[in-house]
Amino acid sequence: MNTQTLTTDYALRQPDGRVEPVRQTAHISNKRLWAGRIISAFPALFLLSSGINMSMKAPFVMESFARLGYPESVALGIGILEFVCALLYVIPRTSILGAILLTGYLGGATATHVRIGDPFFAPLVVGALVWGGLYLRDTRLRALLLPARN
Repeated sequence: MNTQTLTTDYALRQPDGRVEPVRQTAHISNKRLWAGRIISAFPALFLLSSGINMSMKAPFVMESFARLGYPESVALGIGILEFVCALLYVIPRTSILGAILLTGYLGGATATHVRIGDPFFAPLVVGALVWGGLYLRDTRLRALLLPARN
């Protein structure tokens, strides 16, 4: 099986206050890595383009804002927030932080749709793709969720 070796460097604070560098090496199959990248690309491209459209106040976005009950004045801020969260998700070193921030953002989107009685499954599906893709491509997340067996 073809695999890639991924190395993660971080610091670990000891109980006595010392900080020691740690290097963690993990192997990930090419199939799993590329499956994760492809799955992650769908929500990333959607959220990046949505953030740009929102920041540019595209007419179809402003129609949606009016229907959802948001003033046009918040479009720039929400668009920048969405774009930055998605950008953090795309960068490997900050992908877990990006996924956490996108979870909060998509939770707000879900609440907005529930509030006005719209179907709310779209933000849930995007969130599932965010975490599913990240799980497949990030060894740190898998190590956190499924600790190694002794």
